[in-house]
Amino acid sequence: MNPLAYKPGAAEITARLRDLYERRSGDRVFARMHVPSKTLDRFRREHVSGPCEYPDPAERIAFWDAILAEGAAVEDDAIPSAYLTEMDQGLYGGLVDGEVRFQCDTGNGWISSMVVPLWKDWSRFDSLRFDTGHPWFERYARQLDLFVARAKGRFGVSHFILIDALNFAFELVGATETYMSLETQPEVVRKAIDFAFTLNTAVQDHFFRRVSLVDGGTCSNMVSWVPGRIVSESIDPYHMTSVAYFERWGREPVERILGRYDGGVLHIHGNGRHLVEAACSIRGAKAIMMGDDKGFPAAFDVVDQLRARAGDTPLSIRAEFGPFVEKLDRHELPGGILYEVQNVPDVESANRCMEKVRAYRV
Repeated sequence: MNPLAYKPGAAEITARLRDLYERRSGDRVFARMHVPSKTLDRFRREHVSGPCEYPDPAERIAFWDAILAEGAAVEDDAIPSAYLTEMDQGLYGGLVDGEVRFQCDTGNGWISSMVVPLWKDWSRFDSLRFDTGHPWFERYARQLDLFVARAKGRFGVSHFILIDALNFAFELVGATETYMSLETQPEVVRKAIDFAFTLNTAVQDHFFRRVSLVDGGTCSNMVSWVPGRIVSESIDPYHMTSVAYFERWGREPVERILGRYDGGVLHIHGNGRHLVEAACSIRGAKAIMMGDDKGFPAAFDVVDQLRARAGDTPLSIRAEFGPFVEKLDRHELPGGILYEVQNVPDVESANRCMEKVRAYRV
């Protein structure tokens, strides 16, 4: 077991989570408790939401160190880890000379990245090249090494999102041109998918070479911790398509990259819930985080439906503290779910609640 100073009892937590993600805990519930943070309050005072520059990585890992240290007294199912938010999307397009833009979010303390589409059409696709000597790969490697060094003995480093398949095509020519090309130029889209596989695996292989597993598993901003070398996959482009389009264009690339590792976790937004059954049948899918989005019912409000539709696939679902405690006390929470409990008043409330969570059986 890798010792984690910011999570006493980590071995007991990974044992619980191992049972969840190996589908032996459908009758139990799990929870990460989100308590107030002085570090996040300070970040909000010192930063403004909106476009920004690439930050100093030393400041970013200091932020993670401070915020994760605050949570050390919370006895929940969180395995603390830092997330390379700056690399979560922009890295991939940056590696092929895309224009990377950064965005500060004072709500969660993230500074994330995206890319302006590289071209208007596919006419220059055959000129596309990638190698690990690119300045963006070097920037990624430096930041990752800095995170690994600061995290050692304190907390883990989370995997970060893949931008492969149609997600990567979006970075090349934008979403509209990509969707149109599925019908008009399917052969070039398939070439882009293959190129994205090579690029994404280079990024993720480097991650797993540099980041040690924690108790044999991967730290995850999505689902806390999962046994094995686990990647974080996005099926967002298929939220705007039919299930049939996902089966035609999405399943094979997802299963291919999950098969290269020990599986993966996925997330589904509010407008993608028609894909729940298909996503749960993906070979190598370990868990699905169900997102909340404007215009759609909160996942917690339809948790029984989602649990029924997902079969025995472990889920992660956001919940507000008050409604979560009410359902917990009334014994109305479906099992096999990691609940992300928001706005917990304080550490003491979190730990009292966790006593009930650990004792709960469906």
